[in-house]
Amino acid sequence: MQAFKIKNVKQFMSKLLASEAFDVFMLEEASISTYNTFIIDGHQNKDFYSTEEWEDKEIRPYDFSAWKQVRPICYSLIKGTRTPSAFKFILHLIPEHVQAVLEKGDTNVMSDQLKALVITIKYDGTTLTLITGTSFHTFVMDKSVESLWGSAIKQFLNKREIEFEEL
Repeated sequence: MQAFKIKNVKQFMSKLLASEAFDVFMLEEASISTYNTFIIDGHQNKDFYSTEEWEDKEIRPYDFSAWKQVRPICYSLIKGTRTPSAFKFILHLIPEHVQAVLEKGDTNVMSDQLKALVITIKYDGTTLTLITGTSFHTFVMDKSVESLWGSAIKQFLNKREIEFEEL
């Protein structure tokens, strides 16, 4: 786990909500506190789909909603003249990109052992932090994936010209 303080909140939020910069992620959960607190559960709702649609990987490739699908909803809840009092987004890297992260370093962990590469974006009214996390299907002694994921996120932020400091 690594934590980063985002230096320019306005610039970061523009990239998160008004661009495709984070579209390689899926949404697990969002909580946005403005005049109400809005909670979005990113798990796809089985009752919404027919059996055929639920099993069709073209229609529903993941268990979570793609960030690019939910991003406009989150943007509409946040935009305005007043800053939200708080928010939190839990995002998972789309599975097709996980192997590329693992290949960038020396690890014995296989992609099928890894459940998710996660970032949690939190804003408390003054400070915006981004925290990396990993989730495995079973207990794994090798912690190299955490380091690889932290390095990948640093590279991701630098490539998008998002200023941060490590906490």
